[in-house]
Amino acid sequence: MKKKKALENKLGEYDQCAELLEEIELSMEMAAEADDDELAQEAVQNFGKLETLLEELNIKNLLTGEYDTNNAILSIHPGAGGLDAQDWGQMLLRMYTRWAESKGFSVKTLDYQDDTEGGIKSVTLLIEGEYAYGFLRTESGVHRLVRISPYNAAGKRQTSFTLVDVIPELSEDVTVDINPDDIRIDTYRSSGAGGQHVNKTDSAVRITHFPTGIVVSCQNERSQHQNREYAMRMLYSKLYTLAVQEHKEKISDLKGSSGQISWGNQIRSYVLQPYTMVKDHRTEYETGNVQKVLDGDLDPFIDASLTAAGRGEL
Repeated sequence: MKKKKALENKLGEYDQCAELLEEIELSMEMAAEADDDELAQEAVQNFGKLETLLEELNIKNLLTGEYDTNNAILSIHPGAGGLDAQDWGQMLLRMYTRWAESKGFSVKTLDYQDDTEGGIKSVTLLIEGEYAYGFLRTESGVHRLVRISPYNAAGKRQTSFTLVDVIPELSEDVTVDINPDDIRIDTYRSSGAGGQHVNKTDSAVRITHFPTGIVVSCQNERSQHQNREYAMRMLYSKLYTLAVQEHKEKISDLKGSSGQISWGNQIRSYVLQPYTMVKDHRTEYETGNVQKVLDGDLDPFIDASLTAAGRGEL
């Protein structure tokens, strides 16, 4: 049903483009006959709208993966850089939340581990919306920040690294054959920035998959049973995604990622000092307006990555 709805929406967008093109042609004809500058200007404005719609459709046409129409589970894990990395994780959380809201997607916090000194230790979000995973899948990787550290008394420049991991939310009927001896299930008290994040009972659940080293957590649901159920669904999604990446048919053959959240592994750099620039190292797309990107303007980077992936370059 989700794929059917996505196709119906895409056909509706094609019809919208066709109608807009007819309006442009009619306005141009009438403007030429009547020598009407106002009609000519209207045609120019509608042509700009048509260009934008066609660009959006072109990007959506690249989203042909099996789970591209699904919701996305996005996790943020600070790496090398200490408190600066944890603060960088908090900044990325804000960036992706604002991007999702600008697309009309809903954002649900599944797990939130903050730090008493500053920033976050990790966070997992469920981003719900059509093509959420398709848009975000190329954001997976290490994101590097260079800035004057607010945690350094000497005011020195600091480089921080944070891993962003994006997987599709699979439907409830999708299961993966997992050996019970290969996982450990721990419960703990929910934590966070306060309010709804805080729970007085050990309802939060953490599942560790030993063969791959994958760890998933969920604390958003009301009961331990619900958190455990959703954590298992997250584990299924991660194992399935890893199996596809490694071309493995058996979960027992998976070894997990050995990449480090540190220098040399970044997909994108965000530089605040000594100059301002955000650069994607895979597509070479860059901009000097760092604040705009940190405020959620990620579409140019996502579009460039999807275009490169569509050409087989990513």
